[in-house]
Amino acid sequence: MYVSSTPFAQVWMATKLSDIEIQRALGTRAGWTRRGNAITRTYEFPTFPAAIAFVNRIAEVAERMDHHPDIDIRYAKVTCNLSTHSAGGITLKDFKLAEAIDEQVKS
Repeated sequence: MYVSSTPFAQVWMATKLSDIEIQRALGTRAGWTRRGNAITRTYEFPTFPAAIAFVNRIAEVAERMDHHPDIDIRYAKVTCNLSTHSAGGITLKDFKLAEAIDEQVKS
């Protein structure tokens, strides 16, 4: 999905989603679930270095998007929690970042 970088598009992307909008968007993101005011997913890797390499790829993407996940690393398991704190909940920015994170698994 293409989203313009105009100020209007940035505000639209950071608008808190309704419960129905969140459920619909979760239907397009396999493996992601809602936990309160965030969406979350845990990834498992064969080794600790593989998990850390994944986190490093996420960091690069998140920095480019200027939207940063909460990341929990437990040996070879990486859990990402996404929420737009400035909006007080889940926005389209979170789902765009979830899509970008999922792409990093394939890298």
